[in-house]
Amino acid sequence: MPESTASVSELASQYIAQVSSDLERNIKEQDRLREEISALETQLAALRRDHAVLTNVQQALDGPAAPTEPVAGVDGTAPSPRKPAARPAAGKQARARKSPTGPGRTAARKPAAKHTKKPDAAAKTAKPTLVDLVRSHLAQQSEPRSAAEVTTALAEAYPERGTKAAVVRTTLEGLVAKNLAQRTKQGSSVFYTTSDAPQQGAQAE
Repeated sequence: MPESTASVSELASQYIAQVSSDLERNIKEQDRLREEISALETQLAALRRDHAVLTNVQQALDGPAAPTEPVAGVDGTAPSPRKPAARPAAGKQARARKSPTGPGRTAARKPAAKHTKKPDAAAKTAKPTLVDLVRSHLAQQSEPRSAAEVTTALAEAYPERGTKAAVVRTTLEGLVAKNLAQRTKQGSSVFYTTSDAPQQGAQAE
């Protein structure tokens, strides 16, 4: 009997030690997974920010939508909104045939010339794209400029646009990819200039 009791106690001690070891490993594994999840959430947030910036840059490189499309149906080429008004005009013409004077025809033609100036007004409101502003700024500089310097200059010249350094840097890299700008490195800094005509001619030869 004492030997069996000692064996049971020893077996229970082994189970307790095994369970304690498994529990400690479980806690450590939970901590490790929490750290990985936190790191993945940080990477996901960074990727979402980069996605938003790249989307804005893509829209800036593609240019704004043509402002004349909503106004295309206003001029004389698409007179569909005035079709209901043509019926009373026809009635007036029928009455004009009965009357000797017939003033209804001249009154029906006057509203057609009211919307001819709207496309010009819409064209004047179109703003230059960020690509145009960056290229224009680089063209006016006699020395290379960094992305931070270009961002500061555009922010001072166009405060209403809310220019961001990441968007300007991506725009500059897009211009370099299209051979519309050149990139040079001085140490750890990167500077940008416009592609001048003599260098482009030399590359063509």
